[in-house]
Amino acid sequence: MLYQKSIFLFLIFISINLYSQPKDSLYNNDPTQYMPLGMHHAKYHYYADTGLTKIDKQRINPPFWWKGMKNNKLQILLYDQNINKAKVALKNAFGIKLLKVSSVPNPNYLFLDIEISNNAKTGFFDIVLSNNNKTKIYKYELKKRASYDRKGLDNSDIIYMIMPDRFANGDYSNDSYKDMLQQGINRNKMYFRHGGDIQGIIDHLEYINKLGATAIWSTPLLENDQPYASYHGYAITDFYNIDKRFGTNDLYKTYVQKAHNKSIKIIMDIVLNHCGNENWLMRDIPDNNWIHQWPEFTKSNFRSSVIPDPYASDFDKKKLSNGWFDYSMPDLNQENKLLATYLIQNDIWWVEYANIDAYRIDTWFFPNQNFLSKWVNSMKSEYPNLTLFGETWVQNESVQAFFTKNNNSGQNPLFNLPSVTDFQLNFAMEEALTKPQTWTGGVSKLYYTLSQDFLYDNPYQNVIFLDNHDKSRIFTTVGENINKLKSAIGLLLTLRGIPVLYYGTELGFKGDAKPDGNVRQDIRGGWRKDVLNKFTKNGRTKLENEIFKFIKKLANYRKNTIALQTGNLKHFIPDDGIYVYFRYDETKTIMVILNTSSTSKTIGTKKYKEILNKFTNAKNIITDKKINNLSNITVNNNSILILELKTQN
Repeated sequence: MLYQKSIFLFLIFISINLYSQPKDSLYNNDPTQYMPLGMHHAKYHYYADTGLTKIDKQRINPPFWWKGMKNNKLQILLYDQNINKAKVALKNAFGIKLLKVSSVPNPNYLFLDIEISNNAKTGFFDIVLSNNNKTKIYKYELKKRASYDRKGLDNSDIIYMIMPDRFANGDYSNDSYKDMLQQGINRNKMYFRHGGDIQGIIDHLEYINKLGATAIWSTPLLENDQPYASYHGYAITDFYNIDKRFGTNDLYKTYVQKAHNKSIKIIMDIVLNHCGNENWLMRDIPDNNWIHQWPEFTKSNFRSSVIPDPYASDFDKKKLSNGWFDYSMPDLNQENKLLATYLIQNDIWWVEYANIDAYRIDTWFFPNQNFLSKWVNSMKSEYPNLTLFGETWVQNESVQAFFTKNNNSGQNPLFNLPSVTDFQLNFAMEEALTKPQTWTGGVSKLYYTLSQDFLYDNPYQNVIFLDNHDKSRIFTTVGENINKLKSAIGLLLTLRGIPVLYYGTELGFKGDAKPDGNVRQDIRGGWRKDVLNKFTKNGRTKLENEIFKFIKKLANYRKNTIALQTGNLKHFIPDDGIYVYFRYDETKTIMVILNTSSTSKTIGTKKYKEILNKFTNAKNIITDKKINNLSNITVNNNSILILELKTQN
């Protein structure tokens, strides 16, 4: 009895320390002040066995399922007070068989394995729990699958990446809720919520469509009920619910449909490596091994190279995969089979429920690699056309390629990810535009990076980008030089791969990623009180309209030019700061000349004869001006020239 009272007092002490913290002030670079005391050493325990922990609410995950899935097995998580001793039976479950019931140390959980036959009856059936002559019934629905024609992403697509909280506020009624840990909005502070939401994206689908984008990737929209920085989405607290400050599950489904009606595909950003420390599964953890535990708080070493490294130590490998991403983000243990199944089913559920087209997977190389391989196989088995691409912020080309399908590592059965975010090409484009050419540096780095595409099964599937929510804005990176910005955009939209345009690039957004909040700005015009509306031509400055027009022209040209999507790529060794490459197929040939030097250059074209010999003139696809003489071509300093080659006048 004394022991129980001690634990009870300790829990009260933790709660006071957590919830007495100010919810609306910057944490002054000390995120630990917002963590429960027990979090400082990253030690979680379940308290339900003492009878002290009361459930927040009854839960069933997944909330419903479908008949006719290729995998006819389903694991149902039940969460209710002290249910682990109960006997389980199914009633009115025609064609549905209970295979196994699994309990965990926390008595508030039960995991049911069921099998759904092809002749199972859709509708509701009963899950009956009985214990000590008491009975409780849970209704569970088996739905009929909808008929969707999922095509996934391909090289014709241009992705527009959005941070929803910073894009547009379309529904002011969902800005804040009293039952959530971070309340209110404050657009003057970078780590507070600004109020953007799903309705705001819906309201601007036409803007995105006109710009030339064909797909939208938003940072995670799932619930992030965290006391601080809850806007970014990567500290998920409920895997089955959209954060209500963004909208509802129904609204998300509507958003996908409205986007599809405009021929815009939807990419869902997910996290398999970690969750938020306020996740309901963490606040009453099923088992101590649900996450990776350490004697004291231990971050990952973030060194992806230890995975392919033949000489890597076990210590370094463990710290990479088992270390936490941050104080507020417990590291999930995917070797726990119940958790692994929970995560896989959750991602199948969202595809089936909302009809999304692709998954972008955060922090790809951190989780257990055997689990990731199983995850990919599960997704592709159920949805062969679903596009999957993982975040691989790694050190070099060989490590990046190592995680992809059919690499040359000799571990192909394990590494089966079809596509990655191509950080290596990103680094190379940055260097090409910011440093003078040397034997291996400057624009030479871009050449050498592309020359290593033999490492990939299909480098054209790589997702390429100039910047994102974690990196400095490209306009800042190139010193706010408009010609260099256009060169960057020209590279993005003419090189191989599937390009991503980070929101605001079309408006010349600036910002250094130290801290990252600097690159997560609002688009003015997305809020009622904004004086200017950057979504309209009249609301933009002359410079902003110049950038917008350039991107719109090139993006829409790319959309209608197969040679820039799936055409061959042939490049020539850079010389004197000049890099030339061609994209071509049977229908068109595009010549791209990048001048990275500070002076205008007139280049002779004899060395490009193997491509140019059959062409007599060209059209500048940005200005529509004709070039009659292909023997010598002039390119302005720090500029890009994109030409469609012609055989006739």
